[in-house]
Amino acid sequence: MPSGLLALLDDVAALVKVSAASLDDVPTQVAKTTSKVSGIVIDDTAVTPKYVMGLDPSRELSIIWQIAKKSFINKVILLAPAALLLGFFAPWAITPILMLGGAFLCFEGYEKVHSMFVPHAEETHGPGDVKVITPEELEKERVTSAVRTDFILSGEIVAITYSTVADQPLLNQIAVMLAVAIFITFAVYGFVGLIVKADDFGMHLAKKNNASTQQLGRGIVKFMPTFLKVLGYVGTAAMLWVGAEIVIHGIPFLHHYMEDLEHALAGIPILAWVAKVVVSAIFGIVLGFVIEKLVRLVKGVLKRS
Repeated sequence: MPSGLLALLDDVAALVKVSAASLDDVPTQVAKTTSKVSGIVIDDTAVTPKYVMGLDPSRELSIIWQIAKKSFINKVILLAPAALLLGFFAPWAITPILMLGGAFLCFEGYEKVHSMFVPHAEETHGPGDVKVITPEELEKERVTSAVRTDFILSGEIVAITYSTVADQPLLNQIAVMLAVAIFITFAVYGFVGLIVKADDFGMHLAKKNNASTQQLGRGIVKFMPTFLKVLGYVGTAAMLWVGAEIVIHGIPFLHHYMEDLEHALAGIPILAWVAKVVVSAIFGIVLGFVIEKLVRLVKGVLKRS
């Protein structure tokens, strides 16, 4: 019996050592995954501030906290387990789901680019068409809309994360997905909180007695609208780039063409990267255009029927 117990303890110790060695790869996998989803993270950061614009400034951080909390719950409780189950029972479905998500990002990106050059005509409403809602109802509506958008982006983040660790042990998969969910949620909504309160901070500085401090405060207030606009452009570009790359990766002949382009410019790494980004973004716009026309066609058919 003692020898059997010792053998069992040896097996347990060996298993612990293997698990510990395996978990040593987690930080590397988290860093690798974070770089892959950077485009989606930038877009999420660029999109979220609009949901608190026009609301009571004292409620801004509370609203961001509500969105962040639901985003984290979606990633950890709903999306990550779904990805693990799907990877176990239907691993073949991961790539198509990723491609669908990538196509959606291209569609969203194209819509944003289109709206920059062809602004939508303002709708005119009659006196009876205006819906009057309370500030509480507006806040709830904004939070719901933000969480819905975040859910789609979070689903793409989780899917990409799983595809990165699909060949890793289950413990590694869980650890990496949890770490990515914590890090990205904290990073995105922490930065969003800084963005939406920056103008308040600028106003606070502008009221100080020191002239240089006042100038700094006014500079921050004037700079923020430009910063938000630039962030929106960067987010749109990142959305097209990442979405197109995901779709291209799932289509073998397009993926080979992209690899050939990178090999041809391998001697100038920065040029290879820029070429890859530009080609991906153009492909994303074209794909988004095609999807938008298909959506319009389907809507027209449904409306007529």
